[in-house]
Amino acid sequence: MKSLIAGMCMLLSGSMAHAAGDEPSAYLFAYFTGNRMSEEAVCYAVSSDGFNFKALNGGRPVLDSRLISSTGGVRDPHLLRGHDGDPYYYMVLTDMVSANGWDSNRAMVMLRSTDLVGWDASVVNIQKKFGQENLKRVWAPQTIYDADAGKYMVYWSMKHGDGPDIIYYAYANGDFSDIEGEPQPLFLPSDGKSCIDGDIVRTPDGTYHLFYKTEGHGNGIKVATTSNLTSGRWNEQPDYKQQTADAVEGAGVFRLIGSDRYILMYDVYTSGRYDFTESTDLRTFRKVSEPVTMDFHPRHGSVIQISDSELHRLVEHFGF
Repeated sequence: MKSLIAGMCMLLSGSMAHAAGDEPSAYLFAYFTGNRMSEEAVCYAVSSDGFNFKALNGGRPVLDSRLISSTGGVRDPHLLRGHDGDPYYYMVLTDMVSANGWDSNRAMVMLRSTDLVGWDASVVNIQKKFGQENLKRVWAPQTIYDADAGKYMVYWSMKHGDGPDIIYYAYANGDFSDIEGEPQPLFLPSDGKSCIDGDIVRTPDGTYHLFYKTEGHGNGIKVATTSNLTSGRWNEQPDYKQQTADAVEGAGVFRLIGSDRYILMYDVYTSGRYDFTESTDLRTFRKVSEPVTMDFHPRHGSVIQISDSELHRLVEHFGF
């Protein structure tokens, strides 16, 4: 952790001379920490190398869940930088307090920011908005820019009645405060069994890779690929990608700066740890050789690349 702090100091020492459009030089990790209501909140951590993370704000939440959600708790934060010059950052959250039951939530939270510090938040209650009376849960929303549609697509898993958890999608409206149109199915494995915690990564060749958890049967991470997000044609890879025999969830993929290495991280929720694996093709994975350190215990979260000026702003505002 000393080397991490030294690296942060080196980045911060030169950051005042740079503009907000700097090249990426660090990483921001958004996560929550547990199943108590006080732990169901957004926290931040930063890293200079993508392996050693230090919590901001003393490990305390950076947003008050009571002010942005309908339940008083949020889980599964996913961050996205705006596409191609879009000055905004986007975040989506599960609107849920787990103590109320795993089938208790019907909504997600959509947020937009210009600085990663202050956020405009909106609650989208799927059941109320579309009259889906048999809706049981709305879990783990994420956002990706759909280049074919020219819009931001929000996708998440939902369970209706006794059916499986299916990953649905809808496009966000112009100010990212709501979704347009009724959600449509995006992905269900060919075996018809539940899938949750979708995380989509687009590689430079235009292929979309969907990482998902096989909920309730295997409890591991698989991948399906497509060249068109909404075509319905997915090629499923048969093998599990986690490099552990323990149950895992909450896949999060990010690319290392200046490298062809992708990191697949996941929540080993039965063992209270977070594992990092790597790949260059998003098909074959191995555990990272670098030590991974954190001065906090994350649950399902996401990592984005940030510039040194963005890092400076976050550290200046929240502190360590």
